[in-house]
Amino acid sequence: MDKFFKISERGSNVKTEIIAGLTTFFAMAYIVVVNPNQITGFTPGLDSIWNAVYIASILVAVVGTLLMAFYAKLPFAQACGMGLNSFFFVSFVLPQVISGGDAVKGYQAGLVIILVSGLIFLILSITGARSYIAKAMPDCIKKSIPAGIGLFIAFIGFQNVGIIQANQYTLVQFVKINGANWADIAPAVIALLGFLIIVILTKLNVKGAVLLGIFATTVIYYLATWSLPSFDLGAIGQSFSDFFSVGIVGIFKPESWANAFSAEFTGGIFSAIMLVVTFCIVDMFDTIGTLYGCASEADMLDENGDPIDVDKAMTCDSVATVAGAVLGTSTCTTFVESASGVAAGGRTGLTSLVTSICFAICLFLAPFAGIIPAAATAPALIYVGVLMLKNFSKVDMKDLRSAVPAFLALVMMPLTYSIANGIGIAAIAYVVISLFTGEYKKKDIPVTVIALLFVCKFVFGAI
Repeated sequence: MDKFFKISERGSNVKTEIIAGLTTFFAMAYIVVVNPNQITGFTPGLDSIWNAVYIASILVAVVGTLLMAFYAKLPFAQACGMGLNSFFFVSFVLPQVISGGDAVKGYQAGLVIILVSGLIFLILSITGARSYIAKAMPDCIKKSIPAGIGLFIAFIGFQNVGIIQANQYTLVQFVKINGANWADIAPAVIALLGFLIIVILTKLNVKGAVLLGIFATTVIYYLATWSLPSFDLGAIGQSFSDFFSVGIVGIFKPESWANAFSAEFTGGIFSAIMLVVTFCIVDMFDTIGTLYGCASEADMLDENGDPIDVDKAMTCDSVATVAGAVLGTSTCTTFVESASGVAAGGRTGLTSLVTSICFAICLFLAPFAGIIPAAATAPALIYVGVLMLKNFSKVDMKDLRSAVPAFLALVMMPLTYSIANGIGIAAIAYVVISLFTGEYKKKDIPVTVIALLFVCKFVFGAI
């Protein structure tokens, strides 16, 4: 095992890798329930789709993460991408709900679009084009991506437990503690306490500080709220039934392929093409951003500042997306929460193997994923944000050609809730500044193509 995963070579050990795998799982286990909720938009009457996506979400996480474990041998986990699943709902399911059409057919037509985009990912990965695109990014953007992802991850953590809340005037606000009911603010307060627990344990050089912090915060949460986790195993049989009757059969129906390019279900051929392009762009740059961020935190960058085995990692991502479409769910991508496992010491594919085993358990014991509350996983995400922010110090802030794109990547990821958007806006700024200051060079052609693709995305298919 040590030789296969290169555990000792990468300065790790089996115990650390197992702890890291568990940490990653608990940080991203929410996707098991959140993904079907996002794809159905919490819409009543779509139980068959919800059940099918629930099973597919777990299976694709297992498949994608196992690929990372045994092919790329990297400590990164994969699952259905947040944002992309919401876009899937808005593009394919919601129009049918609004018009009174067949939501199941809309869902299955969407799976065809995901499959086509996944096959394009795979071709680009096998030919090395995706790796070339990643390595062609300007150095200032490469260095700012980990920090931007760090802010994004922390923002997700703050939101998940209500530390940061919506405000109709200022858009966001800090949780209102004064005069509030304990039940309403308990997750936020306990999460802040959990964050400090992780920091203190880390400062004291306690091994497995992140995972211990998650477990400690879990205990505090149930004691402080005087509650117990609930277990409902009754729906598992129906979930599998709907998976086989609605989910996995979707792309094998000729009707689904016809609907995928029809005016009724996608708006026509041009709209379908733009949907494919949009899913391609977002998944590509979400993955690129996550790989750079996590690899930087794990000190797994090569001499050029690029992730090691980036080609293999992107191939895993591509195959997982294709598998996801076949199984019945939206685009699969490398998860930013993988950084929590990296922060816990994960350096090899053994971390991913442990995470995938945990997801497999969820297939038959769904409540296992729900035992750990958001109040316990949010602190880990916030802590990872702290660790990843240090990468921004490597950006040359004296040169505005570097500083401005880096700044935009940093702030636009959390503010637009998208890693891809942050990279795209930074690329556009870099190209425009280079052109109008006379510093544009031949090596900037790839990033120019990237910038133009994002302009098209924002104009024709922004998400």
